[in-house]
Amino acid sequence: MMRLNKFLSRCGVASRRQADEMILAGRVTVNGEKITKLGLVIDEINDVVRVDEETVRLPAEESYVVLNKPKGYISSLADRYNRPTVIDLIKGVRDRVYPVGRLDLDTEGILLLTNDGELAYRLAHPKFDIKKEYVVTIKGLFPDHLTEKLEQGVKLEDGYLARSKAKVLSANESNSVLQMELTEGKKREIKRIFAAMGYNVKSLKRIRFADISVEGMRSGSWRYLNRKEVLKLRRKVGLH
Repeated sequence: MMRLNKFLSRCGVASRRQADEMILAGRVTVNGEKITKLGLVIDEINDVVRVDEETVRLPAEESYVVLNKPKGYISSLADRYNRPTVIDLIKGVRDRVYPVGRLDLDTEGILLLTNDGELAYRLAHPKFDIKKEYVVTIKGLFPDHLTEKLEQGVKLEDGYLARSKAKVLSANESNSVLQMELTEGKKREIKRIFAAMGYNVKSLKRIRFADISVEGMRSGSWRYLNRKEVLKLRRKVGLH
């Protein structure tokens, strides 16, 4: 027997806290009955649990995958417009896994996927200060001294002060290429930062998430994280 929120977390759907929110929102059913109160204990083997009408089951084991996402793929399990999703790229993965955070449709690079709900929640939460590195190509000349502005913070349209470490890799009148490091990673943050400074982002690639990189991986390929990598990630967010 197991509490419903723990079951959902073990399935990789969400952290326990997020699972509670899903239950309260009426998104979860057990044996066809909508559950809206917390604390329910279920039979994790025999009860049928659905989230948003989709059946979820305990995985045989926890899986951790790194994908080098190409442009043109949605970072979700399904898309209502029938566009390709990252799940289409990992058909050989043993268990059902879920993206940790997201990358925009036109952004490429590293994306982690797992059915370890608590780890996924912590990796995506700003309070754990997980570093993400990007290579950004923008239109026009971006002089070195403007990297100080990025570190001091750029005020976005919603009033948020976005700070990032950056260095210019190359720059000319046509294009500039920068390497950037962020910890928070709000929605479309890098594109919004440069838009606030009068620049347009031409391409964006995330090259590192925590200590995991896609170096040596071709676009569209994936691999399982090894035990050492998983343990390192878990230690970073206080899981042992």
